[in-house]
Amino acid sequence: MARPSSPQRKGDSRSTGKITRAKSRRVHVATLAADPQDLFDRVGPTSVQDQSSYSGRSAQTTATIPKSWVKFIVGLFLLPVALILTETFFQAFTTSVQGGLLDNTNFQCFAAGMILLGVFFFMIPRPILMWPYVFGHEVTHAIWVKLFGGKVADHFHVSLDGGHVLTDRVNTWIALAPYFFPLYSLLVVTLYGAASLAADLSAYRWVLFLLLGFTMAFHLVFTCLLIAKGQPDLHYGGTFFSLTVIYLINLIIITGLLLVTGKGISLTLLGSDFVENTKSFIQFTKELAWFFGIVVTFITDWIGDLWKGFSQSRS
Repeated sequence: MARPSSPQRKGDSRSTGKITRAKSRRVHVATLAADPQDLFDRVGPTSVQDQSSYSGRSAQTTATIPKSWVKFIVGLFLLPVALILTETFFQAFTTSVQGGLLDNTNFQCFAAGMILLGVFFFMIPRPILMWPYVFGHEVTHAIWVKLFGGKVADHFHVSLDGGHVLTDRVNTWIALAPYFFPLYSLLVVTLYGAASLAADLSAYRWVLFLLLGFTMAFHLVFTCLLIAKGQPDLHYGGTFFSLTVIYLINLIIITGLLLVTGKGISLTLLGSDFVENTKSFIQFTKELAWFFGIVVTFITDWIGDLWKGFSQSRS
Protein backbone atom coordinates (compact mmCIF):
# COMPACT_ATOMS: atom_id res chain seq x y z
CA MET A 1 0.00 0.00 0.00
CA ALA A 2 1.10 3.53 -0.59
CA ARG A 3 2.28 4.99 2.64
CA PRO A 4 4.28 7.94 3.86
CA SER A 5 7.94 7.30 3.44
CA SER A 6 10.44 8.79 5.80
CA PRO A 7 11.87 12.24 5.34
CA GLN A 8 15.27 12.57 3.82
CA ARG A 9 18.11 14.66 5.14
CA LYS A 10 20.39 16.60 2.85
CA GLY A 11 22.75 14.30 1.04
CA ASP A 12 20.72 11.22 1.95
CA SER A 13 18.99 9.54 -0.95
CA ARG A 14 17.17 7.06 1.26
CA SER A 15 13.51 7.35 2.13
CA THR A 16 12.54 6.19 5.62
CA GLY A 17 8.92 7.33 6.42
CA LYS A 18 9.11 9.87 9.23
CA ILE A 19 8.80 13.53 9.99
CA THR A 20 12.11 15.08 10.90
CA ARG A 21 14.08 18.29 10.74
CA ALA A 22 16.95 18.50 8.29
CA LYS A 23 20.14 20.44 8.87
CA SER A 24 18.74 23.28 6.79
CA ARG A 25 15.80 23.42 9.26
CA ARG A 26 13.49 22.11 6.58
CA VAL A 27 11.53 18.95 7.11
CA HIS A 28 9.85 16.43 4.91
CA VAL A 29 6.26 16.17 6.07
CA ALA A 30 4.84 12.69 5.57
CA THR A 31 6.32 11.84 2.20
CA LEU A 32 3.96 9.45 0.48
CA ALA A 33 5.48 6.76 -1.68
CA ALA A 34 3.37 4.74 -4.07
CA ASP A 35 4.40 1.67 -6.04
CA PRO A 36 2.02 1.39 -9.02
CA GLN A 37 2.85 -2.29 -9.43
CA ASP A 38 1.97 -3.29 -5.87
CA LEU A 39 0.14 -0.28 -4.52
CA PHE A 40 -1.72 -1.72 -1.55
CA ASP A 41 0.51 -4.63 -0.58
CA ARG A 42 3.93 -3.00 -0.26
CA VAL A 43 5.18 -2.68 3.28
CA GLY A 44 7.80 0.04 3.73
CA PRO A 45 10.17 0.84 6.58
CA THR A 46 8.62 1.04 10.02
CA SER A 47 11.54 2.21 12.18
CA VAL A 48 10.97 5.30 14.32
CA GLN A 49 13.50 7.96 15.21
CA ASP A 50 13.85 9.57 18.63
CA GLN A 51 11.09 12.02 19.51
CA SER A 52 13.61 14.86 19.71
CA SER A 53 14.33 14.62 15.99
CA TYR A 54 10.61 14.67 15.24
CA SER A 55 10.02 17.85 17.18
CA GLY A 56 13.13 19.55 15.93
CA ARG A 57 14.73 19.83 19.39
CA SER A 58 18.34 18.94 20.08
CA ALA A 59 19.03 15.30 20.91
CA GLN A 60 20.64 16.44 24.15
CA THR A 61 17.43 18.13 25.32
CA THR A 62 15.77 16.11 28.07
CA ALA A 63 12.25 16.44 29.40
CA THR A 64 10.99 15.44 32.82
CA ILE A 65 7.92 13.78 31.32
CA PRO A 66 8.07 12.58 27.69
CA LYS A 67 5.45 14.16 25.46
CA SER A 68 4.43 10.71 24.26
CA TRP A 69 3.38 9.83 27.84
CA VAL A 70 1.37 13.02 28.19
CA LYS A 71 -0.37 12.43 24.87
CA PHE A 72 -1.12 8.84 25.82
CA ILE A 73 -2.84 10.07 28.98
CA VAL A 74 -4.75 12.66 26.95
CA GLY A 75 -5.77 9.87 24.58
CA LEU A 76 -7.13 7.89 27.54
CA PHE A 77 -9.31 10.86 28.51
CA LEU A 78 -10.47 11.31 24.90
CA LEU A 79 -11.43 7.65 24.56
CA PRO A 80 -14.61 7.93 26.73
CA VAL A 81 -15.61 11.01 24.72
CA ALA A 82 -15.22 9.01 21.51
CA LEU A 83 -17.27 6.12 22.94
CA ILE A 84 -20.05 8.45 24.14
CA LEU A 85 -20.15 10.29 20.81
CA THR A 86 -20.27 6.96 18.96
CA GLU A 87 -23.32 5.90 20.96
CA THR A 88 -24.90 9.32 20.40
CA PHE A 89 -24.28 9.10 16.66
CA PHE A 90 -25.94 5.72 16.32
CA GLN A 91 -28.90 6.92 18.38
CA ALA A 92 -29.26 9.94 16.10
CA PHE A 93 -28.90 7.76 13.01
CA THR A 94 -31.61 5.37 14.24
CA THR A 95 -33.91 8.29 15.05
CA SER A 96 -33.26 9.79 11.62
CA VAL A 97 -33.97 6.51 9.83
CA GLN A 98 -37.26 6.22 11.70
CA GLY A 99 -38.02 9.81 10.71
CA GLY A 100 -37.60 9.09 7.01
CA LEU A 101 -33.87 9.48 6.37
CA LEU A 102 -33.85 6.90 3.60
CA ASP A 103 -36.51 8.90 1.74
CA ASN A 104 -34.48 12.11 2.00
CA THR A 105 -33.12 13.16 -1.40
CA ASN A 106 -30.01 14.70 0.11
CA PHE A 107 -29.15 11.49 1.95
CA GLN A 108 -29.91 9.38 -1.12
CA CYS A 109 -27.50 11.47 -3.19
CA PHE A 110 -24.88 11.31 -0.43
CA ALA A 111 -25.20 7.51 -0.24
CA ALA A 112 -25.07 7.28 -4.05
CA GLY A 113 -21.78 9.20 -4.00
CA MET A 114 -20.31 6.73 -1.51
CA ILE A 115 -21.46 3.79 -3.62
CA LEU A 116 -19.97 5.45 -6.71
CA LEU A 117 -16.59 5.65 -4.96
CA GLY A 118 -16.88 1.94 -4.18
CA VAL A 119 -17.46 1.20 -7.87
CA PHE A 120 -14.49 3.35 -8.87
CA PHE A 121 -12.31 1.72 -6.25
CA PHE A 122 -12.79 -1.76 -7.70
CA MET A 123 -12.92 -0.80 -11.38
CA ILE A 124 -10.30 1.93 -11.80
CA PRO A 125 -6.58 1.07 -11.52
CA ARG A 126 -5.36 1.91 -8.03
CA PRO A 127 -2.53 4.26 -9.13
CA ILE A 128 -5.10 6.52 -10.82
CA LEU A 129 -6.98 6.84 -7.54
CA MET A 130 -3.79 7.12 -5.52
CA TRP A 131 -2.39 10.15 -7.33
CA PRO A 132 -5.16 12.56 -6.22
CA TYR A 133 -4.88 11.15 -2.70
CA VAL A 134 -1.12 11.75 -2.61
CA PHE A 135 -1.67 15.27 -3.92
CA GLY A 136 -4.42 16.00 -1.38
CA HIS A 137 -2.32 14.48 1.42
CA GLU A 138 0.63 16.78 0.75
CA VAL A 139 -1.53 19.86 0.15
CA THR A 140 -3.27 19.25 3.47
CA HIS A 141 0.07 19.13 5.26
CA ALA A 142 1.05 22.39 3.57
CA ILE A 143 -2.24 24.09 4.51
CA TRP A 144 -1.88 23.17 8.16
CA VAL A 145 1.73 24.32 8.19
CA LYS A 146 0.45 27.72 7.02
CA LEU A 147 -2.30 27.69 9.65
CA PHE A 148 0.39 27.35 12.32
CA GLY A 149 2.47 30.16 10.85
CA GLY A 150 5.05 27.96 9.19
CA LYS A 151 6.70 28.26 5.82
CA VAL A 152 6.47 25.80 2.95
CA ALA A 153 9.37 25.54 0.53
CA ASP A 154 8.86 25.92 -3.21
CA HIS A 155 9.91 22.31 -3.67
CA PHE A 156 6.63 20.39 -3.86
CA HIS A 157 6.65 16.95 -5.41
CA VAL A 158 3.73 14.65 -6.18
CA SER A 159 3.81 11.62 -8.48
CA LEU A 160 2.85 7.97 -8.61
CA ASP A 161 6.26 7.23 -7.12
CA GLY A 162 5.53 9.40 -4.07
CA GLY A 163 5.31 12.96 -2.86
CA HIS A 164 6.70 15.31 -0.27
CA VAL A 165 6.52 18.87 0.95
CA LEU A 166 9.31 20.74 2.77
CA THR A 167 8.49 22.95 5.73
CA ASP A 168 10.22 24.63 8.66
CA ARG A 169 8.00 23.15 11.37
CA VAL A 170 5.89 20.19 12.35
CA ASN A 171 3.50 19.37 15.18
CA THR A 172 0.81 16.82 15.97
CA TRP A 173 -1.91 18.62 14.01
CA ILE A 174 0.28 19.08 10.94
CA ALA A 175 1.30 15.42 11.03
CA LEU A 176 -2.26 14.08 11.44
CA ALA A 177 -4.17 16.63 9.34
CA PRO A 178 -4.56 14.46 6.18
CA TYR A 179 -6.28 11.77 8.25
CA PHE A 180 -9.06 13.98 9.65
CA PHE A 181 -9.20 16.92 7.24
CA PRO A 182 -11.31 15.91 4.18
CA LEU A 183 -9.72 18.38 1.77
CA TYR A 184 -11.76 17.49 -1.31
CA SER A 185 -15.07 17.57 0.58
CA LEU A 186 -14.27 21.04 1.90
CA LEU A 187 -13.28 22.10 -1.60
CA VAL A 188 -16.65 20.92 -2.92
CA VAL A 189 -18.53 22.86 -0.23
CA THR A 190 -16.42 25.97 -0.83
CA LEU A 191 -16.94 25.94 -4.60
CA TYR A 192 -20.67 25.32 -4.23
CA GLY A 193 -20.98 28.12 -1.68
CA ALA A 194 -19.03 30.55 -3.88
CA ALA A 195 -21.10 29.64 -6.95
CA SER A 196 -24.32 30.07 -4.94
CA LEU A 197 -23.42 33.71 -4.37
CA ALA A 198 -23.53 34.28 -8.13
CA ALA A 199 -26.52 32.12 -9.08
CA ASP A 200 -29.35 30.09 -7.62
CA LEU A 201 -28.09 26.50 -7.41
CA SER A 202 -30.93 25.06 -5.33
CA ALA A 203 -31.92 22.87 -8.28
CA TYR A 204 -28.44 21.36 -8.28
CA ARG A 205 -28.22 20.73 -4.56
CA TRP A 206 -28.27 17.01 -5.26
CA VAL A 207 -24.93 17.40 -7.05
CA LEU A 208 -23.43 18.87 -3.88
CA PHE A 209 -24.44 15.88 -1.77
CA LEU A 210 -23.43 13.40 -4.48
CA LEU A 211 -19.93 14.89 -4.56
CA LEU A 212 -19.83 15.12 -0.76
CA GLY A 213 -20.62 11.41 -0.47
CA PHE A 214 -17.99 10.57 -3.08
CA THR A 215 -15.23 12.70 -1.55
CA MET A 216 -15.98 11.69 2.05
CA ALA A 217 -15.90 8.02 1.07
CA PHE A 218 -12.62 8.67 -0.75
CA HIS A 219 -11.18 10.30 2.37
CA LEU A 220 -12.38 7.59 4.79
CA VAL A 221 -11.43 4.61 2.61
CA PHE A 222 -7.87 5.74 1.96
CA THR A 223 -7.43 6.90 5.54
CA CYS A 224 -8.42 3.46 6.85
CA LEU A 225 -6.29 1.63 4.27
CA LEU A 226 -3.19 3.64 5.01
CA ILE A 227 -3.60 3.43 8.78
CA ALA A 228 -4.06 -0.34 8.52
CA LYS A 229 -0.69 -0.59 6.80
CA GLY A 230 1.00 1.51 9.49
CA GLN A 231 1.84 5.18 9.08
CA PRO A 232 4.91 7.06 10.39
CA ASP A 233 2.69 10.13 10.83
CA LEU A 234 0.97 8.36 13.72
CA HIS A 235 4.21 7.93 15.63
CA TYR A 236 4.72 11.66 16.10
CA GLY A 237 2.02 11.99 18.75
CA GLY A 238 1.97 8.34 19.74
CA THR A 239 -0.11 5.79 17.87
CA PHE A 240 -2.85 5.47 20.50
CA PHE A 241 -3.30 9.23 20.86
CA SER A 242 -3.18 9.75 17.08
CA LEU A 243 -5.77 7.07 16.34
CA THR A 244 -8.09 8.43 19.05
CA VAL A 245 -7.87 11.98 17.65
CA ILE A 246 -8.36 10.81 14.06
CA TYR A 247 -11.40 8.70 14.97
CA LEU A 248 -12.97 11.42 17.12
CA ILE A 249 -12.62 14.23 14.58
CA ASN A 250 -13.84 12.10 11.67
CA LEU A 251 -16.82 11.00 13.77
CA ILE A 252 -17.65 14.64 14.55
CA ILE A 253 -17.57 15.44 10.82
CA ILE A 254 -19.82 12.47 9.96
CA THR A 255 -22.21 13.44 12.75
CA GLY A 256 -22.36 16.96 11.32
CA LEU A 257 -23.22 15.55 7.88
CA LEU A 258 -25.99 13.48 9.47
CA LEU A 259 -27.43 16.65 10.99
CA VAL A 260 -27.48 18.26 7.54
CA THR A 261 -28.98 15.33 5.65
CA GLY A 262 -31.02 13.63 8.38
CA LYS A 263 -34.62 14.02 9.53
CA GLY A 264 -36.08 14.19 13.00
CA ILE A 265 -32.82 15.25 14.62
CA SER A 266 -31.30 18.59 15.57
CA LEU A 267 -28.23 19.93 17.28
CA THR A 268 -30.27 20.43 20.46
CA LEU A 269 -31.48 16.82 20.42
CA LEU A 270 -27.97 15.59 19.68
CA GLY A 271 -26.57 17.61 22.57
CA SER A 272 -29.26 16.32 24.90
CA ASP A 273 -28.52 12.71 23.96
CA PHE A 274 -24.80 13.33 24.44
CA VAL A 275 -25.39 14.69 27.95
CA GLU A 276 -27.63 11.75 28.86
CA ASN A 277 -25.12 9.26 27.49
CA THR A 278 -22.37 11.00 29.47
CA LYS A 279 -24.40 10.64 32.67
CA SER A 280 -25.03 6.97 31.90
CA PHE A 281 -21.34 6.42 31.24
CA ILE A 282 -20.38 8.08 34.53
CA GLN A 283 -22.92 5.95 36.40
CA PHE A 284 -21.65 2.82 34.68
CA THR A 285 -18.07 3.79 35.61
CA LYS A 286 -19.08 4.24 39.26
CA GLU A 287 -20.81 0.85 39.33
CA LEU A 288 -17.82 -0.76 37.65
CA ALA A 289 -15.46 0.84 40.18
CA TRP A 290 -17.70 -0.36 43.03
CA PHE A 291 -17.70 -3.90 41.62
CA PHE A 292 -13.92 -3.97 41.20
CA GLY A 293 -13.59 -2.54 44.71
CA ILE A 294 -15.56 -5.48 46.10
CA VAL A 295 -13.50 -7.95 44.04
CA VAL A 296 -10.21 -6.43 45.18
CA THR A 297 -11.36 -6.41 48.81
CA PHE A 298 -12.43 -10.06 48.56
CA ILE A 299 -9.14 -11.13 46.99
CA THR A 300 -7.15 -9.12 49.55
CA ASP A 301 -9.05 -10.67 52.47
CA TRP A 302 -8.72 -14.14 50.96
CA ILE A 303 -4.96 -13.76 50.53
CA GLY A 304 -4.70 -12.39 54.08
CA ASP A 305 -6.63 -15.33 55.54
CA LEU A 306 -4.59 -17.76 53.45
CA TRP A 307 -1.34 -16.24 54.68
CA LYS A 308 -2.57 -16.21 58.27
CA GLY A 309 -3.50 -19.89 58.08
CA PHE A 310 -0.15 -20.72 56.49
CA SER A 311 1.71 -18.85 59.26
CA GLN A 312 -0.26 -20.64 61.99
CA SER A 313 0.39 -24.05 60.44
CA ARG A 314 4.14 -23.39 60.40
CA SER A 315 4.14 -22.31 64.04
